[in-house]
Amino acid sequence: MPRTPIDVPHKLEYLSILNENGEVDSKLEPKIEAKQLKEMYRWMLFARRVDERLLKLQRQGRIGTFPQASGHEAISLGSVVNLQKSDWHVPAYRELAGFLYRGWTLEQILIYWMGYEEGAVPPEGTNDLPISVPIASQLLHAAGIGMANNLKGDKNVVMTYFGDGASSEGDCHEAMNFAAVYQAPVVFVCLNNQYAISVPLTKQMRNQTIAQRALSYGMDGIRVDGNDVLAVYVAAKEAVDKARNGGGPTLIEALTYRYTPHTTADDPTRYRSTDECNTWMAKEPLIRFEKYLKAKKVVTDADLKTMEAEIEARIDEAITNAEEACKHPPLSDPLKMFDYLYSELPSNLVEQKEELAKHLGIEVTEKETRDEAGAVGRGK
Repeated sequence: MPRTPIDVPHKLEYLSILNENGEVDSKLEPKIEAKQLKEMYRWMLFARRVDERLLKLQRQGRIGTFPQASGHEAISLGSVVNLQKSDWHVPAYRELAGFLYRGWTLEQILIYWMGYEEGAVPPEGTNDLPISVPIASQLLHAAGIGMANNLKGDKNVVMTYFGDGASSEGDCHEAMNFAAVYQAPVVFVCLNNQYAISVPLTKQMRNQTIAQRALSYGMDGIRVDGNDVLAVYVAAKEAVDKARNGGGPTLIEALTYRYTPHTTADDPTRYRSTDECNTWMAKEPLIRFEKYLKAKKVVTDADLKTMEAEIEARIDEAITNAEEACKHPPLSDPLKMFDYLYSELPSNLVEQKEELAKHLGIEVTEKETRDEAGAVGRGK
């Protein structure tokens, strides 16, 4: 028998709408109202300034080690704005813009990076999962939620995030395979910043793109310019609409660059060149989006100055509130570390809790309710 070509039905595209000079392809430009464009920029700028301030706080010893999100704002914000409140937001740990947009208070985020699990409590009324640091584990949760949505017959979409390093994990492949087989309404967003800590993408895989892996699972895939918020918005909107209408999952590979160390404990100068960093810095998302908004007369220099001042004041307020909260119960009570793993503590942890209480001279009392802990995490 002769060899017969196999017709693979899915196609693969690269999408870029707004280049680094702020020039837009008018044929691909999405129709977004001026008010929404301004809000999108404000959330991106807010996330950038928070990220920069968090670095200073870490260097001052006021928070612990954390992964910066600068340079990833267009991916996080450009995708999450397409979700409804009832949709599921399943993040990794560089989705700061998305967290803020979805209603997580800055106090809550600060408390989390100060080392308190109370900061991981999702805001009331949102279908959000907490920050997920274990690589790719959240993708299985997202696939499971999507499968459950199908079983319940609801139209809620699940959007989940992961890095290029996570794409090499077994959890990633299992999650996408299950989502495709069961046509779960999941949008997989890969923040491809080209490094798994110090390992470049070329040493992680032989593929030309991460997006092409979608073809092997039988789902749609697309690569977008991850520094172009308009391209991310368009790709995510198409994927969300398709998922909501029963079209199954989509893999979006958003190509960007990690402008910062992997975490505040990393030294990227040991494995990246200055020239490479400078090349990508010229493509960063906020500058090009600002040029676009000014050209469309959506914002003025006065608007931007006011925005910066408001953001700075909000960050100052949140830091004061978070640090004050850490001085009072339940955050000031070290025994609270035992409250978040089990509904009923096993005997060995009961012994450890009592031993710590005795050492600290603290009388063990009935623990505060989870609602009280959540209220502190939400900055109430």
